[in-house]
Amino acid sequence: MTILLQTLALGGDGPRVVIKDTLDVAGTPTRASSRALADAAPAEHHAAVVSRVLEAGARVTGKVSLHELAFGTTGINHYTGTPTNPRFPGRIPGGSSSGSAAAVAAGLADFSLGTDTGGSIRIPACCCGVFGFKPSFGRVSREGVMPSQSSLDCVGPLAASLPMLIRAMGMIDPTFIAAPLPDTARVGVLAVSAAPAVQRVIDSALQASGLSLSAVELAHFDEAYAAGMVVINRETFAACSPLLASGKVGVDIAARLEAAGTTSDQALAEAEAVRQRFSAAVDEALTRVDVLALPTMPDFPLRLEDAADTRAVLGMTALVRPFNLSGHPAVSLPLGSPEGLPVGLQLVAAKGADAQLLAVAERLLLNLCSTPLQAGGAA
Repeated sequence: MTILLQTLALGGDGPRVVIKDTLDVAGTPTRASSRALADAAPAEHHAAVVSRVLEAGARVTGKVSLHELAFGTTGINHYTGTPTNPRFPGRIPGGSSSGSAAAVAAGLADFSLGTDTGGSIRIPACCCGVFGFKPSFGRVSREGVMPSQSSLDCVGPLAASLPMLIRAMGMIDPTFIAAPLPDTARVGVLAVSAAPAVQRVIDSALQASGLSLSAVELAHFDEAYAAGMVVINRETFAACSPLLASGKVGVDIAARLEAAGTTSDQALAEAEAVRQRFSAAVDEALTRVDVLALPTMPDFPLRLEDAADTRAVLGMTALVRPFNLSGHPAVSLPLGSPEGLPVGLQLVAAKGADAQLLAVAERLLLNLCSTPLQAGGAA
């Protein structure tokens, strides 16, 4: 089980926290689980978000592994090793915040910090059966986070329970104030392409929630998924391509980086135009409902042996990456399934409505706890 890269003992006696190794911790190198950064110098300062959790009394106990250079969704890493999925052995832990999710699922931390550029918190949260939250873009400081420049990436928490996730947000964001629990909420249900077994779990949970449901369509959703990849490719290449000259970047990641380098200015301009259209469409939909609901992943997590096929992993982020492009806050809630495999229920809210989103999620889960589900209960 390759989860912890380095054991630390920093801070107070509050919740135990582990840190994704793309966030600076003073006195330790930030290596992003890459051999190309094996000789990186120790960071001189904590990332701003690390300083905040320490100031709030948390106990930082270690740095954890990830998909190399945070450029992948399976969590498979041939250099540091792939974290075992504690609750679903044999399945991928998800990426790129694989160690962040696995540490929480294994009980090694009360919450963890990850980053989400195209689903990299929500995907591993779903795979490992824990809670994962991508805040509104720009809400949580990225100072001291690799890469230094990103128009998509967000720092956020993962936890084994929603109350701990909410507590974590209060620690990493001084502007966050937990919202009161609503009596009900308007939920806009997005029709998306997902495996029938996954969709049955989502539909059952939403029906059992007792919340007000209505069908919602989002224009430009598929375009946003593709446009998000264009932006990720351009920005990741800008940040990481200098490492290619070392010859130490993993073969799989090096190939992706080289391909990313072919992203044209025209493709980027078109992607930015999609960003504006899709963001406006989400904004408009959220004037009519409090949250949008859809699966986190369109299918169950892959078996490790199947995830080596790059064709098999295409589409894993189809339902999460669009909301990185738009910048809206999104949370993945773990649900069970009759197949004994994890399903994530993703809820999305208006920009800046992070606290309200988590309050709606809490109401939904409380309602589920009192209502038997026909297709697997809350994990």
